[in-house]
Amino acid sequence: MAPKIDLANARVLLSNDDGVQAPGLRLLERIVRPLVRELWVVAPELEQSAASHSLTIRQPLRIRQLSRRRFAVNGTPTDAVLLAANHLLKDRRPDLVLSGINRGANLGEDVTYSGTVAAAMEATLLGLPAVALSQSTEDGQPVKWATAEHHLPDLLRRLAATRWPPNVLINVNFPNVLARSVRGIEAVRQGRRKIGSDLLEGRDPRGEAYFWIGTQRVDDRNPRATDIHAVARGSISVTPLHLNLTHRPTLAAMRRQLA
Repeated sequence: MAPKIDLANARVLLSNDDGVQAPGLRLLERIVRPLVRELWVVAPELEQSAASHSLTIRQPLRIRQLSRRRFAVNGTPTDAVLLAANHLLKDRRPDLVLSGINRGANLGEDVTYSGTVAAAMEATLLGLPAVALSQSTEDGQPVKWATAEHHLPDLLRRLAATRWPPNVLINVNFPNVLARSVRGIEAVRQGRRKIGSDLLEGRDPRGEAYFWIGTQRVDDRNPRATDIHAVARGSISVTPLHLNLTHRPTLAAMRRQLA
């Protein structure tokens, strides 16, 4: 197990996938700064939503300093965390990495596409405790940033006092309700939620066909104790995600069959 984190004396790295100027990242800076000793921000120059855990290997990466301890990277969330840990903060790596606050939830299978989760995943692979943070919202509605702002400080203190294995990251989603309406915090498993059900087909001005992947998702809200169910009922979901994707029961069966 990783040691507990002393927030008051911690060096903390922030990143995201919405870009270095995103309101969710600015909010996260404002929330975390008074809680920690040293705060760094290293995030993608431009929005990288749904970039997943992609790594830039066929073009050079550049770091642009925006202010003291605040940098932009012309790459993916994975690139940003990698450069932060192995270059900018190589003298002493961060005690904690926080990714977000994402505009929109990362629930169910969203985590496999999410650049927000990927930044936390890269930190975890580098041996750093990491938490991905997302604020659920609905298209066309104002984002209820105040919900995350109100509840995050206490949640961070509680997570910092919790020990989890080095190969596990924590995925947190705030519900799309007012701060005073949050029903509590639920530690839950990952649910099932698949994007891509509403493929839109059209024609461009030259008459060529194109396809656009919409935002509609097929949510499985029947099983209880999932991240989807918790957020739908107005709770903050906290889900530990394991980076070893091996399915052990199938592995055991295959070993018997292939012996």
